[in-house]
Amino acid sequence: MTIATAAGEAKVAVDGRTNPRFLLVLTHGAAGGVEAADLLAVRRTAVELGGAVARVLQPYRVAGGRAPGSAVKQDEAWLAIIADLRKRFRKVPLIQGGRSNGARVACRTAQATGAVGVVALAFPLHPPGKPELSRAGELRSAGVEVVVINGDRDPFGVPDPADATLVHVIAGEGHSFKKGVGEIASVVEPWLVRWSAE
Repeated sequence: MTIATAAGEAKVAVDGRTNPRFLLVLTHGAAGGVEAADLLAVRRTAVELGGAVARVLQPYRVAGGRAPGSAVKQDEAWLAIIADLRKRFRKVPLIQGGRSNGARVACRTAQATGAVGVVALAFPLHPPGKPELSRAGELRSAGVEVVVINGDRDPFGVPDPADATLVHVIAGEGHSFKKGVGEIASVVEPWLVRWSAE
């Protein structure tokens, strides 16, 4: 389906139950898409636990862009997308997340959307080679529990354990999680179960 925002249309694929235990909304990295292996692993786990999962291709990607542009505009579009999805899934807990830039969006907007938690995959702590430009504040200011899963070889860095509720590091992985999706699923599963019971 498509959802209109001030930044253009977003494309949303919804999987899972029509009367779910929770709604999980996921989005992609800056130049990526919603078929990334880590996103699919989290989606599969959530559906198996009785959730509904909405994978969002953001408006700038639908329009063919590779850079997300202004964080303010991106967050405004995300809030519109979540508001539309909440009309369809009214009374269940909302969990949001994404990989890389999508994880940043999920953290920045968590309080405004009323999310109960965030799943942050490959959170880009800083631009490659520029650790002084830390984005740890986005994790700390999410206002909800945040589960971070990063590879220990990620050139964007690995958040400190103090920056989130849980920081799980996968050995031998970079930014794109070429392996280890089973480990991602096993880390996320208990959090999805607990959040869905709130």
